[in-house]
Amino acid sequence: MATVFWGLMIPFAGTTLGAACVFFMKREMHDGVRRALMGFAAGVMVAASVWSLLIPSIEMAEAAKSLSFIPALVGFLFGIAFLFSLDRITPHLHIDASAPEGPKSRLSRTLMLVFAVTLHNIPEGMAVGVVFAGMTSGTANVSAAAAFALSLGIAIQNFPEGAIISMPLRTEGNSKAKSFWYGMLSGAVEPVAAVITILLTETVLSALPYFLSFAAGAMIYVVIEELIPEATRDDKTDVCTIGFAVGFALMMVLDVALS
Repeated sequence: MATVFWGLMIPFAGTTLGAACVFFMKREMHDGVRRALMGFAAGVMVAASVWSLLIPSIEMAEAAKSLSFIPALVGFLFGIAFLFSLDRITPHLHIDASAPEGPKSRLSRTLMLVFAVTLHNIPEGMAVGVVFAGMTSGTANVSAAAAFALSLGIAIQNFPEGAIISMPLRTEGNSKAKSFWYGMLSGAVEPVAAVITILLTETVLSALPYFLSFAAGAMIYVVIEELIPEATRDDKTDVCTIGFAVGFALMMVLDVALS
């Protein structure tokens, strides 16, 4: 139980440490660095979706002697649809965006920025939760090392995310403590989503392949809808591409080497 607890808390720790940058950095993160880190996060999430989620989903279906692509296909599409729906019903504002998305709201710009990152973090928490559920069940061919590799990979990409949310809040006039609190709070949804996913998976263990691919679809949606467009606006794509390659390669190596 302690192993699972610490595994779920590692990504949250990454966000918290990133948000703490507001106490040490006097200026907002350089635009080029921010784009590179968004590309890095996208690379980590795509690699994790493939090696840690979709491939185990297919392997579980093959072991059950069923059509191996069905759980991966169905779960993936439902994951996309789930995040698409949340994106439409939740008022949020992406960094550098001039207008909020979702339904009209009187919420402050600060809260809508936090909501944007929170939406991003939900599928990451689900991914960590479902992988640890696969590890504890012993049916998904997921080792403890592989589960922690995913948790560590997401924590690494959560570090810049914490800074990306707290630093703009500071430049908007919020105090350092308030900016840190909101940055940390945006990551608190990850362990919550992870615990809920584990409980659901344990209730219906046969649905584990679907949960794995569901988390993959949700993360891919975030990459396509949010990370890549924000990192490549104004046709400045080079640093994002480099960041993506580094993030993808790192997550791939972590998952394969530690599995």
